[in-house]
Amino acid sequence: MVIPAVDRTRVFVIVPTYNEGQQVLRSTVSDLLPYGYTVVVVDDGSLAPAREALQSLGVYYLRHSVNLGQGAALQTGNEFALASGADVIVHFDADGQHSASLVEQLVAPILRGEVEVTFGSRFLNPVDRRDVPVGKRLMLKLGVFISWVFTKVWLSDTHNGFRALSRTAAERIRLREPRFAHATEILDLLRGSRLPYAEIPTKVRYTEYSMRKGQRYLNGVNIVVDLMLRRLFK
Repeated sequence: MVIPAVDRTRVFVIVPTYNEGQQVLRSTVSDLLPYGYTVVVVDDGSLAPAREALQSLGVYYLRHSVNLGQGAALQTGNEFALASGADVIVHFDADGQHSASLVEQLVAPILRGEVEVTFGSRFLNPVDRRDVPVGKRLMLKLGVFISWVFTKVWLSDTHNGFRALSRTAAERIRLREPRFAHATEILDLLRGSRLPYAEIPTKVRYTEYSMRKGQRYLNGVNIVVDLMLRRLFK
């Protein structure tokens, strides 16, 4: 799958980070640079500012003065990208789990005008699915069901941080959930906007570092509570 002819600087890759290991963050961002995308790192109030890890890389650096949550960091990045003329916005985790080479196939359907939103999925290809640890796989499938209950949108992988939005989608999908429940909120807003979307096969690299830093099972409970409160006070 080849990306259509486009000014790649108008594909903005948003990398939210909070207390990420500086070497990991620098490696993650460095891997994106050869592709020519515009990279925006949003530091969500890390105790040690992430700016030092990004020196000489030539990327945009935004920082929250306090920790607000991943959803809030992504919305800050979205707003900056829209104000800077982005055609497509990509969400990309800072912990090295995603492959920079796969951004191309994630954004291609949007640039071809086929859909407005794409979601990376670890469960479309059997070989990618086998790479997901069993415990993680069960938790993610529970997340798929919970997201369907709240949004009536069924995806094979709803809490994958690798996704892309067209400019139109980013203008309509404004995140209010500051923390991890934003992944389900996006689906709710997507259903309301009736924007076309697609899932794209993606591989996630699980390392000891990423597994140690990833979402805990308790976060699943917190996500459900956040969603119920949002539904109650909507």
